[in-house]
Amino acid sequence: MARRTAATPATCEGCFFRNHGLCALNETQACATWRPNDPDGLRPPTQMRFHFRQERRTRAAWAFPTAQEQATLYAGG
Repeated sequence: MARRTAATPATCEGCFFRNHGLCALNETQACATWRPNDPDGLRPPTQMRFHFRQERRTRAAWAFPTAQEQATLYAGG
C-alpha cells in the first residue's frame, strides 16, 4: 500500500484562479472553489475510486419459507 503524505493546507496564493487573475473574492482563506495551480492547467479534483466487495456468503442468512413449509405451518391452525 502507498503511504499518504501530509497534505499542504490550501491557501489563496496556491489557487489557480488567484494566480491567473480570475478570482473575484477578497478572502484571506481558501474558498470552496479553490483549485491547485498546476503547471498542466486547471484539472478537476480527483474522485474516490469505487471498489466492488467480494461476496463472502454463499447463501442468504435468512430466507422466506417455501410454499410447502408455509402450508404445513398454517394448516394446523
